[in-house]
Amino acid sequence: MSAAVMSSNSNQQHKGNKQSSFWKKNSTSLPGSIKPVYGAQHPPMQAKPSSAPSTPKKESRQNKDAFQDFEDNTIDAWDDGDDDLIAMANMNISLKDVKSTAMAVIHSHSLHSKFSSNGATDTHSSPQEESLEKRHRHGSDQGDPPTHTEYNHGGPGVGVRLSSTMTTMGPIKLAEGRVSAREAHKLEKIKTILSVPNTDLDELKKISWSGIPRPIRATTWKILSGYLPASADRRALTLQRKRKEYFGFIDQYFETRTSTHKDVFRQIHIDIPRTNPLIPLFQQTVVQEIFERVLYIWAIRHPASGYVQGMNDLVTPFFVVYLAEFVDNDIEMDNFDISQLPKETLDVIEADSFWCMSKLLDGIQDNYTFAQPGIQLKVNALKELVKRIDAPLHTHLMKHSVEFLQFSFRWMNNLLTRELPLKCTIRLWDTYLSEPDGFASFHLYVCAAFLCRFSQDLLRERDFQGLMMLLQNLPTHHWQNEEIDLMLAEAFKLKFMFADAPNHFKKQS
Repeated sequence: MSAAVMSSNSNQQHKGNKQSSFWKKNSTSLPGSIKPVYGAQHPPMQAKPSSAPSTPKKESRQNKDAFQDFEDNTIDAWDDGDDDLIAMANMNISLKDVKSTAMAVIHSHSLHSKFSSNGATDTHSSPQEESLEKRHRHGSDQGDPPTHTEYNHGGPGVGVRLSSTMTTMGPIKLAEGRVSAREAHKLEKIKTILSVPNTDLDELKKISWSGIPRPIRATTWKILSGYLPASADRRALTLQRKRKEYFGFIDQYFETRTSTHKDVFRQIHIDIPRTNPLIPLFQQTVVQEIFERVLYIWAIRHPASGYVQGMNDLVTPFFVVYLAEFVDNDIEMDNFDISQLPKETLDVIEADSFWCMSKLLDGIQDNYTFAQPGIQLKVNALKELVKRIDAPLHTHLMKHSVEFLQFSFRWMNNLLTRELPLKCTIRLWDTYLSEPDGFASFHLYVCAAFLCRFSQDLLRERDFQGLMMLLQNLPTHHWQNEEIDLMLAEAFKLKFMFADAPNHFKKQS
């Protein structure tokens, strides 16, 4: 009996040693597609100076075979999560189902909260609850939507779990159903500024800082980004010339995507489906082909940086704003069938998106050159700024070994496009385009205000895992323009306090 047990233990130990030795053998370098890629998901690698020259190692035929096998089995392994999101985006969900499901979740949550506070469910409901229940029953006539009655309490990432019970993405509807008197006044004032022979850019920036009405946003963005001149007489000729020039680049360079620069195009082709995967608009083939051409032409014409992961997100706001010029106000663009538009219109949207994205990237190109030094400087500045304005939060993050580079790299690389709903990003960019050097400088103060907005939630997390889960999934899915306005006001206050005092960003010994 004891001999059999010893034999079994010996076999298990031998198997365990064999498995661990395999992974240990391959842990020195990870082959295949898992390699340093600069961009949204991969912070820049820091080269370590070697103290002595290394001796080249002999490579056996067996190692080459193992390398090839591992590469074949792990190529693009990290795409699994994105593929799931893309599959979800292809599902057609009716608006009635969405509303009825949302009402069911709200109803269930209200009952749970009531039970938790009173210890038992009250038999007498308030008029608001009765109305809610009637609306819920009315929505349930179309089918029984799933309800969520189980809640998690405590543990790592509690902020993420509690905020994920209703994470439905809001529609991309850039105009409110009813325009306020203030918005109407602003619209008329911007139209007046743009109608004069020479636009007063300072006045235009001043009034645009607090948001631009949708009907005039596209033209205003083109002027503020430097794509269109201030002179009204030159705008039509400029648009004609620049659009023709862009499609000249297409004719000249795009065919090289299958030969000279096929690696660049392959990376772009992989990243495009990851752009807003939950919004059906961006999963349409025509839209993805537009993005591929825009990013590829920019990469070929800017060899110092080339294409970097995350640039695909920077095309999105321009594309949506310029698409809105040709879509009625009452249409939700997240489900808009872009094939309804004529090719001439699509060409206009594509060329304008390219040139405005180029203007943006020209101001922050050091974010995307080798090792991305611009981003590293901004991350360090953010760390020092938060240390000044929210010392308890800074201490809490350092205590749990959370480095700012681990979460704010994406904020700098993607300009918060992955942290905010798209309509909020567009509102944010109204201000960035109105600020002097807004994307390069003012963005730092916005990131600081954004982080400190969730200070209390972060202080409640008690370990590294919980902090990182919350930082990478901050609950902003319900945000509207009001939240962006408050964050921008806080950022402007920080800029006023620190912009003229750069020594505050230096590390204290």
